[in-house]
Formats: sequence, structure tokens, C-alpha cells
Amino acid sequence: MSDTSTAQGNLANIGVVGLAVMGSNIARNFASHGYTVAVYNRSHEKTDAFMSDFGDTGSFIASSKIEEFVASLERPRRALIMVKAGAATDAVISQLADAMEEGDIIIDGGNSLYTDTIRREREIAARGLHFVGAGISGGEEGALNGPSIMPGGPEESYKSLGPLLESIAAQVDSTPCCTHIGPNGAGHFVKMVHNGIEYADMQVIGEAYHLLRYGANMKPAEIADVFREWNKGDLDSYLVEITAEVLSHVDNETGKPLVDVIVDSAGQKGTGRWTVKAALDLGIPVTGIGEAVFARALSGATAQRTATQGNFPSGSLHSPISAEERESFIEDVRRALYASKMVAYAQGFDEIKAGSAEHEWNVDPRDLATIWRGGCIIRAIFLNRIREAYDHNPDLQLLLLDPYFTEQMSNLVDSWRRIVVAATEMGLPIPVFASSLSYYDSLRAERLPATLIQAQRDFFGAHTYCRIDKDGSFHTLWSGDRSEVEA
Repeated sequence: MSDTSTAQGNLANIGVVGLAVMGSNIARNFASHGYTVAVYNRSHEKTDAFMSDFGDTGSFIASSKIEEFVASLERPRRALIMVKAGAATDAVISQLADAMEEGDIIIDGGNSLYTDTIRREREIAARGLHFVGAGISGGEEGALNGPSIMPGGPEESYKSLGPLLESIAAQVDSTPCCTHIGPNGAGHFVKMVHNGIEYADMQVIGEAYHLLRYGANMKPAEIADVFREWNKGDLDSYLVEITAEVLSHVDNETGKPLVDVIVDSAGQKGTGRWTVKAALDLGIPVTGIGEAVFARALSGATAQRTATQGNFPSGSLHSPISAEERESFIEDVRRALYASKMVAYAQGFDEIKAGSAEHEWNVDPRDLATIWRGGCIIRAIFLNRIREAYDHNPDLQLLLLDPYFTEQMSNLVDSWRRIVVAATEMGLPIPVFASSLSYYDSLRAERLPATLIQAQRDFFGAHTYCRIDKDGSFHTLWSGDRSEVEA
């Protein structure tokens, strides 16, 4: 393969900056679809290693300088950045912009914060260039074999870039798992919320495992069989599938189930936190996603957890369920898992709807349900139900109000309640199961405790309140004669 060949007719269709695993795999994905791919990495050694390992698997043009990299691209130039989010991304953008010309396209394929993408798009547009923030989901395997791609940015740039991205994306029912999401930060916002849903999805699966392991005294291999069975029905998904694989795996060193030798402290890279922060700014209650993020934080509070061992009384706990009750308990857990999963997705789509309205992105939820069906971590047969819901009513106020979901909730809620009660009585933590049920109950409740809270706010801060029997805002003269005045 050539090092810096830039002769007319031998230019690259697209370039990739950053040759760590994700960048390397996506470059190989482009090449496997017949494209000539320019590759560049700040560390020349990584570029050399890439060419040594994969140079003969496709048409690549390697460069040792960013200027040579840009010169090796056909017009309009399309450069995909696959480096760590933050300052490193800004540095690469600056270098590329200095070497590019009007109409060229810079694509950020990392997990960048959407507000950074909005800023970058504005700055790059001022220089006559196009900037696309593209969320890419699917991990290493997806990058190589077909990810789900969520590009946001100028519609004009998608006309040039879209066909390339759609060709390398996962395909479901002959439909690419890639589409133009909306302007500026829309793609990265949607990818952020996708990751937030992923946090909740993983946590509810973890809670289901915990219930079966410690509430039903089942072994990991037995639970793996349960998950395999669940994966044949409504819960059919990538995460349920890999959970069965993980629970079946035995550690080579100890002969124990691998899950039993892994430290119970879950890491996180920040997109879950961003999802919750954005939801708070938008005033959207993503309670299940929030509890999933906090559950990871709590798992990492090892000093506090160690200090409480033996010091926190448990109270009177129920014993794990009997063998005779196991079958019905497993079914209740399955139903509670499905109900909690529905809530997580409903909350995520609610946040996307609010973010789209706030930033005037016009994101179509039907597109998301379509492109998330393949390639991405949260891919699931369940997404077909979501797409059908928005096909039936594009202006659906809340996903759970779709007839399919309301019917399912009616069928599942009794099992959901039994599981939350059983877990509480056995002292098993299930924060997302429980908070999701509370969210559901809050939505359906005719009256909420907020009536008292608003009265308290009026008492100490004169924040006023509304009445149920007449229009307007009112304040009670709490320090005076306690008469009511119109505010």
C-alpha cells in the first residue's frame, strides 16, 4: 500500500484520524466496502502497525503528517475523527481545519458532549467548512462489521457523506442503521441518550440476575439458561444474549463462574451522567436512567461499602424463595424486567423529544427506533414495537401511552409489584426496578405529594401556588392573618 500517494485517480474516498481499536476497525470497514481510505495517527508507530497488520486487506493511503493526510482526500474532503472526546478532539479539528478548504467535511465519530458539537459546528461553519457530529454505537465489533450511526450536522453535508456511512452501517430488513438525525449537536445528543438507555438496560438485567442469584439461590449456569430462554421472546436483544454468554463462562484460573471473580465495581465513561444532567436541564424525569448511573457510582464507593459491612442492621428479612416457588418467581422477574425496560426507553425517548424541541432539531423518533435495531448495543426486537408506536402516532406524547405499551403494563404490573415487594423483604437492592415502578405509579396517580410541597414553598419563600377551583396564582399570608391573596 502507498504511503502518501495523492495522484489524481488515487485519492481516498474518506479519511480516518485515530487508529486505536474503534478507528482502526471503522477504517477497515470502509475498505471492506471498496473504498480507498486515508489513515493518520498522531503516533507514527500506530500508523505503521496498522499498515503492517491490515495494509494488504484493502486500499489504504497512510500519511505521517496531517497536511499529507488532507491532501490525499478527494473533494469534498471527508475526514472522520476517532480520538478521545474533549481536548484531543479539539486539537485534531483545529489541525484539519487549517489544512482544509471551503466545502470540506470534518466528522467527529467519538462520544463527544453534544454542547461541544454545537460549539464546534458553529466555529467550523464560520470557516466555510462542514462539521458533523456522528454518534457511533456497536463497540469494536460494530465498528468493523456494521455499527449504528447517528450523524448530526448540515443536511447539505449528509448528501455527500450519507451514502458512505449508510453503506458501512448495520443493515436490518435491507435498511441501513444510519440516517441524518438533525442539525449540529442532534446526532451526539441522540447517541448520549442511547447510552443512557443502555445504562438502564444493563442495570435492570443485572438486577434480574441478582434476584435470581440471591432471591432464588440459582447458580450462574442455571441463570444463563433462563436468559437464553428469555432471549427467544419479547426480551430478545443483544444485551440479554451476551448476558447468557457471560454467565456461562468459567474462569480459567479458579474454575469458578467468571462473574464470581469479578470485582463488583462498575466503571463508566460519562455518557450516562451527561444523559442525566441534560435531563435535569430539560426538566425531564429519567428516573430509571438516573438510578442506573447512581448504582454504578455506589458500586464504586468501596470504602463506604466496606465500612458498613456488619454495621447496618438488616431488619427482619424473608428467606429466599422455595424450590416450589421458583418457576413463578422467575416468570415474575421476567415480567418486571420487561416493564422496567419499557420505562427506560420511554424516558429516553421523552428526553430526546424535549431536547429536539429545545434545540429545534426536529428529530424523528421513528428514525431512531429504526436505526437502533441493528449494530448498536441496545439493539432489540422490542424496538420494532417502538417504531410501530410512532408510525401509528408520530406525535405520541409518551411512549407508554401507545396501546401496545398500555396493554403490556396492565399485564405486567402485578408481577412487577410482587418482585419489588419480594426484593425489599429479602433486602436485595433493585434501584431501577423500584424507581421505574414508582415512576409508573406517579404517572397514573390522580394526586401527588407535590400539593404539599408547593404549599411549603409558598410558606417559606412566597413562591405562590395554583388552585384546582379557579385560575391564577395565589399566596397565603402565612406570617399575617393567613388570608389568601392573588399573586
